[in-house]
Amino acid sequence: MSSVLLIVHLFVTLALIGVVLIQRSEGGGLGIGTSQGMGSFMGGRGTANLLTRTTAVLGAMFFGLSLVLALINRGTSGVGHSILDTPPASSSAAPSVPALPSAPAAPAKPAVPTN
Repeated sequence: MSSVLLIVHLFVTLALIGVVLIQRSEGGGLGIGTSQGMGSFMGGRGTANLLTRTTAVLGAMFFGLSLVLALINRGTSGVGHSILDTPPASSSAAPSVPALPSAPAAPAKPAVPTN
């Protein structure tokens, strides 16, 4: 059930991103949402209304699906578990590190002859 909702959520997200990018902003956006690109299908005002309504519907679907997915998956991870709550691994399970070879002894100081 949750995997189907997750796939629907993905499609709604991609559609919402596409519709937002098509809309004309103050700077012009991508410029696709103008009446010149739509031909005689709709006027400039009709295109803006259609894109605004589509954005509102897709936004509401995105919000609703996000809440439903959060409610479905809220009990799957356990109650209040933290990675800090787990005890450290025992030392027998850790791989042993070979000891470094010992350093050679320092040479003895030469004897200084005294007169």
